[in-house]
Amino acid sequence: MNKIFLIGNLTADPDYSVSASGVPVCRFSIAVNRRFSGNNEERTADFFRITTFRKTAENCASFLAKGRKVGITGSIQINDYTDKEGNRRQSVDVTADEVEFLSPKGEGDSAPAPRKATSTLEPVTDDSLPF
Repeated sequence: MNKIFLIGNLTADPDYSVSASGVPVCRFSIAVNRRFSGNNEERTADFFRITTFRKTAENCASFLAKGRKVGITGSIQINDYTDKEGNRRQSVDVTADEVEFLSPKGEGDSAPAPRKATSTLEPVTDDSLPF
């Protein structure tokens, strides 16, 4: 079974795009505070890249912004790639099945304006979709 549950805050505004076949895709990263602090009592966090699809992607692009708190349920994917210097690397990504918006109404800035598909990431191909 491959299931992960995370609660964290967005580190930047989400990135929304549409695949070649018209499937909405939204990507964002969250910071999840670790339960215990280090020796110097400084709080540490882990960072996770999240990918959502279809209606969930549209909702995330419309209502999430940097700093907002979310709950994520999904699965982990380990991806192998070669960086620009030719070194083999791995990345850990989360494909979200569910995203719960946890920031209370009125906390932080007002809801962001809906975003258009203006991705700064690699284009999403149908081959990269997990279904």
